[in-house]
Amino acid sequence: MSNHPCVVTINHQSKPRVLFSGDQLVEVDLPIGTRVIYPKPPMEPLNDVKAAIRYAVNHPENSEPLFAKLKPGMKVTIAIDDLSMPLPPMAKPDVRQQMLEVVLEMLEDYAIDDVEMVIATAFHRPMKEEEIRHIVGDRIYNAYAPDRLYNHDAELPDGMVHLGTTKEGYDVEINARAAKSDLLIYLNLTFVPMNGGFKSVGTGLAGYKTLKAHHNPGTLRKTKSYMDPNFTDKESSALASAMESIGRFINEKIDVFHIESTINNRMFAKPLDFLGKNEDDLTPMEQLGMKGLIRSLKMLPQPARQAIFEKVPAPYGVIAVHAGETEAVHKLILEKCFQQLAVPVKGQSDIVIYPIPYISPYNVGAFLNPLLVSVMAEGYLFNLHRGAPLLKKGGTIIITHPCTDKFDKEQHLAYVEFFHKLLPQTRDAMELHKRFEKEFSRNPAYIQMYRSGNAYHPTHPFYMWYWGENGRKHRNRVIVVGADNEYIPKILGYETARTMQEAIRKAKETAPQDPSITCFRICPLMLADVEVTDEDNAE
Repeated sequence: MSNHPCVVTINHQSKPRVLFSGDQLVEVDLPIGTRVIYPKPPMEPLNDVKAAIRYAVNHPENSEPLFAKLKPGMKVTIAIDDLSMPLPPMAKPDVRQQMLEVVLEMLEDYAIDDVEMVIATAFHRPMKEEEIRHIVGDRIYNAYAPDRLYNHDAELPDGMVHLGTTKEGYDVEINARAAKSDLLIYLNLTFVPMNGGFKSVGTGLAGYKTLKAHHNPGTLRKTKSYMDPNFTDKESSALASAMESIGRFINEKIDVFHIESTINNRMFAKPLDFLGKNEDDLTPMEQLGMKGLIRSLKMLPQPARQAIFEKVPAPYGVIAVHAGETEAVHKLILEKCFQQLAVPVKGQSDIVIYPIPYISPYNVGAFLNPLLVSVMAEGYLFNLHRGAPLLKKGGTIIITHPCTDKFDKEQHLAYVEFFHKLLPQTRDAMELHKRFEKEFSRNPAYIQMYRSGNAYHPTHPFYMWYWGENGRKHRNRVIVVGADNEYIPKILGYETARTMQEAIRKAKETAPQDPSITCFRICPLMLADVEVTDEDNAE
């Protein structure tokens, strides 16, 4: 067990714990003996982020300094991580803006005028003008957009270049501007260990030919944790292994210079910062604030509830910046990332409670639809571990969420057809992949919405279902507490319960006698660093 009492708590008394249930907060009574895991306190940020960036690019890892790569008249492309991370958006100035300012100043010093910036969206929705302004700043946006600052378009005619095929047979096709540049500079904001490194160019600037190499059910079934990349063990992390192969291949063809950063987990600004604390540690004033917020959210309509959390940018602090060669840089960033996020936990549990918050990487500015609820439960939250899953093989997941049948028609229209037409036919990821993915991915109306609107690519809902594949194969049951209907959970293959007590009673029906129970009390962000014991049955 962790030696930090504020991080791992054993529920010794019948004291309510406050959990997210979408954009609501609910108080639940957990059985005595329940283990409750909380995020670590935020690490102290760097004092001078700009100075750290300048130092990184002038003292890079396994690479010559950035200035040594620059020559007048060369073609430079700068790729930038999109809005899917961090969650919620970072308060200004975003670290990507600060990295851009340092890089653009250097390029100007070397009389390099042929500069374009590409938001590395892959099959994510295009970022809106105000969103791009937020991460790059008004001055840069006004100077470069829209002709020299734009979203990656994986469906742009002649907009992709096929670089070749890896030894494993993966087709490598990326953004044409990036492929034809003398230098590609990638600016990372690594929020979770799955992001950054080799994944950046090979996913963010790729299209369908390359994405299908690792965004498929077979690869994800062979990946024990998305958040614990292990390039040397393909059976442990087939996802990371495929991304590494593609990334190395790209680096052989293109001169790539990474500037990678990571941040602390200070998700909530005042007056909501008490949401990141253990209920046992709240002051009397904070306890009153929590009670008041719970009451207020119950009375507000859904858009107003979501606005309370979304409209205030998070006061994240930058805790590390490194630059240079992809692998060497990413290794250092991962060390700092795990230092902030990894909570030591001894032993797995028969029953794990995952509160589902209002936000995911795929619904910024939109409602968390039912497909994304499943992604959060069996994809992201289940996989927020290192070493072994928090849940024992064949255990039960309990989630808290209303599971409302609501989809944003601007961002997620393709999700509606996938969810209501395809999932009722089959939940088998391999069958969905073989029978429907190819035709669905070429739907001209959905592709046009992706290219000229604000929609995710039509292949994206398939990827979201695949994302939960290893969680579905590992768990036995999922029970939803607080669902406002029975239909949506049934499509997902979930059961329902009116209260947490009822859900735990149901979970115990298929659990060993006196089962172990853990509540993964997210947000802010964390991951479980699980030490397997003799009593566990981890794969």
